[in-house]
Amino acid sequence: AVYENGQGMTTGGEAGLPLAVVALSGGLDSCVTAAIAAQNSRLALLHVTYGQRTARRERRAFDDIADFYRVPPGRRLVADIAYLARIGGSSLTDPGVAVAATGALEQGIPSTYVPFRNTHILSVAVSWAEVIGARSICIGAVEQDSSGYPDCRAAYFDAFRKLVAAGTRPETEIQIETPLIRMSKADIVRKGIELEAPLHLTWSCYRDEDLACGKCESCVLRLRGFDAAGLPDPIPYG
Repeated sequence: AVYENGQGMTTGGEAGLPLAVVALSGGLDSCVTAAIAAQNSRLALLHVTYGQRTARRERRAFDDIADFYRVPPGRRLVADIAYLARIGGSSLTDPGVAVAATGALEQGIPSTYVPFRNTHILSVAVSWAEVIGARSICIGAVEQDSSGYPDCRAAYFDAFRKLVAAGTRPETEIQIETPLIRMSKADIVRKGIELEAPLHLTWSCYRDEDLACGKCESCVLRLRGFDAAGLPDPIPYG
């Protein structure tokens, strides 16, 4: 099979393993999700850019993690859905809306919520999975210890599974897997360490691309997770 980047699929010694599409933003949660999937699947890594503030740094993290797991070019897909930035409604994509940097988490649904983002990401993932014959799609959504995004809830993914079953070929069987959905950030950190995931290559900051700010909600949740796990965060902070 040949995809937009012109690279063909390769198999090598992984030929007997099922194929899993992993939505890999380059952050902590998606990296640990990839590490979990890599235990018993060949990885096909999907990165979505949507006009977010730290798109350049997230893309670097994606490339670094993909290289770490030796995922061939033909099993990497970068999708540009910059129309989400044009739609707006989020401080991640609208430079006119400040990303909260108080060190305290926002109450309710925070300004960093990108409306219905996971549906766009999962739709790309399902299309790709159906073409390449992937048996599963893995996404690092967290309900218990996240920012309260409505499209990170278990109920949302239950509904999306029904949509996939109704909207794909009758012979298509694609499982939507959310291995982190009930985990705390500390649990995720511990799991990453256990699986020797390259946490030092990840990037979670919503505001900056050189040194993580340590103050936005994503940084705060990440730092709390490492602290609760009793481990130092390996990425640099300003």
